[in-house]
Amino acid sequence: MKYSDDIDFNGKVVLVTGAARGIGRACALAFAEAGADIALGLRDKNSDSGIIKEIEKMGQRALPLQMEMSDIENIRSAVAEVEKYFGRIDILVNNAGIAPGNNIEDVTESDFDYTLAVNLKGTFFATQAVGKIMIKQKFGRIINLSSQAGFIALPQEAVYCMTKAGISHLTRCCAAEWAKYDITVNAVAPTFIKTPGTDEYLSHEENKSKVLSKIALHRIGEPKEVANAVLFLASPGASLITGTTLLIDGGWTAV
Repeated sequence: MKYSDDIDFNGKVVLVTGAARGIGRACALAFAEAGADIALGLRDKNSDSGIIKEIEKMGQRALPLQMEMSDIENIRSAVAEVEKYFGRIDILVNNAGIAPGNNIEDVTESDFDYTLAVNLKGTFFATQAVGKIMIKQKFGRIINLSSQAGFIALPQEAVYCMTKAGISHLTRCCAAEWAKYDITVNAVAPTFIKTPGTDEYLSHEENKSKVLSKIALHRIGEPKEVANAVLFLASPGASLITGTTLLIDGGWTAV
């Protein structure tokens, strides 16, 4: 037995939801760089973000999918397309999510319902659809995107915080139920990361200073720093880890 395992995903098939930008894009490119073929869950599969060409330049296959995470049938048909095209799914990265900010007293029912539909319902049913394939394979690695917001209270983000806490607990439930099939289920919980979704908020110096004052390492994270953790949790080196949520928060929750 070797005491170290290279992060090598040659021959593996990875499905990443919300793969067009930010953390999802970084995860897709990181897995492709490590030798995996990538199925890209996209809200609009015809939008050209250049990611398909980037993956193909690495010598890997890329399959764009129409995958609206609030639509269960859309999720199921996308997962079926991946299985038909690649013949298997080894790794699922549940990255897709939204975070519409609002004071609790101003949250509308439609905003509440859509946030839960994408973040929680979508994650659950994507996990279910892929999990059925992994159960047949008797192998799988699932990594969910939670957030430090699932562990702390963020102003104007009550609904988002609630969904991310739910994802961490869903992770534990799936891990306990599917361990007998050699399926591990883990989550990562990032702090503020430089992505298109945080750019506007962090462009205001007051907001950025407030965030940095909470982070022990005193810097904003990069998408690749989350992607590296996701790769680890999907790798042989993490084969005894399941049901955990790994905080990637620069020490925010430690101080």
